[in-house]
Amino acid sequence: MTSLSRRGLGKAAALGAATALLGARAHAAAPVGPLLPVLPAPTGPHPVGVVRHTFTDRTRTDPWDPALGARQVVVSAVYPARTVTGLPRAPQLTPAEASVFATLAPLVRGLPAAGVDWAGTLTHAHSGAPPLPGRRPVVLSTPGGGDARTLGTGLAEDLASHGAVVVLVDHPGEASQVEMPDGTVRETVLHGPPDPATFRTMVETRVADLRLVLDRLGELPLGTVPDPRGAGIYGHSAGGTAAALLAARDPRIRAVADLEGYLDLEPWPGRRPLLLLDTDGFEGAERIARSWAGLRARRRTLRAAGHWVFTDHAAVVPRLHAAGLVTDAVRNGLVGPGDASAAFATVRRELRAFFGRTPARARG
Repeated sequence: MTSLSRRGLGKAAALGAATALLGARAHAAAPVGPLLPVLPAPTGPHPVGVVRHTFTDRTRTDPWDPALGARQVVVSAVYPARTVTGLPRAPQLTPAEASVFATLAPLVRGLPAAGVDWAGTLTHAHSGAPPLPGRRPVVLSTPGGGDARTLGTGLAEDLASHGAVVVLVDHPGEASQVEMPDGTVRETVLHGPPDPATFRTMVETRVADLRLVLDRLGELPLGTVPDPRGAGIYGHSAGGTAAALLAARDPRIRAVADLEGYLDLEPWPGRRPLLLLDTDGFEGAERIARSWAGLRARRRTLRAAGHWVFTDHAAVVPRLHAAGLVTDAVRNGLVGPGDASAAFATVRRELRAFFGRTPARARG
């Protein structure tokens, strides 16, 4: 494939919806010194640990760059910790990932070209923390098209603080940026809005990646062996589409939460609990409505909200806006004109309640 088209990546991340890229000119002077993005703290009783892992599937050749050989999938497992005393909080992005993201951000979504310390953003998870003993629900997470798994940190950490093991799955080659085991950063190879064949490749690759993770959950150094039978999954945008397809094909998935992803590639079988969350600001609302029509599911629409209010942008973008680093149009296009923090808190509550009713377990 050809190299990255910045405008195309933005459209790919919106699942092919005709989302117009917005200007990145700020409407006020930037603050002195770089702004440090702050992620929302988890709400649960448990401290949170995180471990990074790479799975290699030698039965598949990488679909985006066959010259790389076997498919590699990078994950972060976020889990309730027994203690985090003396352990550092993990950065959201590695230094190399932050450098690439800083280059992509203003060209993709109108985020600022300067004035933000993307490398300094800390998560609330502690690297190498000992896991809390006992059986834990297992939930997979797959991000929006063109997005990296790290953009879903806030949702994953909240579920983990309430007792779940959440496995954030990256899809290299499609993801905006992901550092690989050899230290190189792999950028997306998507060029322009995905045509139907490319979109199908995206989704099918994600389904295969997620199955690989399910098959080999036991390799994660968590002190327990997560049981793939009865796992939950949630996905944003293209991730929601992939999550539903995985559940339709793999009986190990017990429950699916779709965060504004189209469900019109294949019929939904209706054999799994389904949560549907969307926004009133998504430009693909008509297609969402058609693809969700008649489904037996819990559905909730977030008002005065935008497509990326399901991600960490819900916390970061309003702060950038308040500092004069993004325009009103950029803020509204990403997370909507309403209270993004309140909308994000609603998403967290919906996911906790949904997966709390349909738990998956880990063997101690």
